[in-house]
Amino acid sequence: MPRKPRIEYPGAFYHVMCRGNNGEYIFRNNQDKELYLFLVDKYKERYRFKLYAYCIMDNHVHLLIETGEVPLSKIMQGIQQSYTQRINLKHSRTGHVFQQRYKALLCDGDSYLLQLVKYIHLNPVEAWIDDGLNYKWSSHQDYLKVNKKSVVEVEFILEMLGGDIKRGVKEYRRFMNLDQGKMELSEFVLDEKEVHATVEEFKEMKRVEPDLVVSVDDIINCVYEKTGLSKKELTEKTKLKEYVIARKAIVILSDKYVEISNNEVARLLNLSPSATSKIKAEKRRLDIEVADIVRQVNDELKERMEKLQA
Repeated sequence: MPRKPRIEYPGAFYHVMCRGNNGEYIFRNNQDKELYLFLVDKYKERYRFKLYAYCIMDNHVHLLIETGEVPLSKIMQGIQQSYTQRINLKHSRTGHVFQQRYKALLCDGDSYLLQLVKYIHLNPVEAWIDDGLNYKWSSHQDYLKVNKKSVVEVEFILEMLGGDIKRGVKEYRRFMNLDQGKMELSEFVLDEKEVHATVEEFKEMKRVEPDLVVSVDDIINCVYEKTGLSKKELTEKTKLKEYVIARKAIVILSDKYVEISNNEVARLLNLSPSATSKIKAEKRRLDIEVADIVRQVNDELKERMEKLQA
């Protein structure tokens, strides 16, 4: 089936996401990330588009772009091809660096635009990166310390939040401390003839699929190893702290790595579905002990991934 053409016009806002080919890392080190950001800035000057937010992770990139006269397809072709050529030369490799077609969702509505900035900046938090919101390779810091030399045009969003730059920075700080909130599909501009974003595409943009295929059993076994508890102990009806901590960690990790319903997780851990939902809702305010187990398991899974790619 032929791909639907992208809707492109001057002044359109797009949430763009690029992934590594075959789930591989796009960026091996900070120098690679620096190069990508340099190329974004270079083509921004050449093609006169505006960049409102970005986050450069190891295996994917988020960009929030407003196009000018040059269509998004040409902008992304320039950035991706230039990066691929330079990185292949630098690392003595050949072939694709990115998945062949980037994702791009046309967005409309001020409330969605603001939530999108927040979503992009929270990516490192979702990935359990130690720096969290202070992650170096996102535009979050540009919104806290307004710099005219920045690659990002922060004024538009800050003025939307506060009416002027000074008040906008204050409102941005408050905005980033609030819960993410739900992104409704109604915030997208949809067209019966030419769909800008399908439900499936929307889910893919919200959820970054991990590179390593992980099952619930893998997660449970990892938590066993980290806590010293057995499967029988984990499913016992008890409020002892070590059991509660381990179950919370399994729920959070399952939500990140596995497509599984609340009911299924609840059944495996002998919890109620409502308890499972509550744990997921609290994942941004985890106890130190739960967060520690989650980080340990994340590190182990990342290590497995690196061994597979070696």
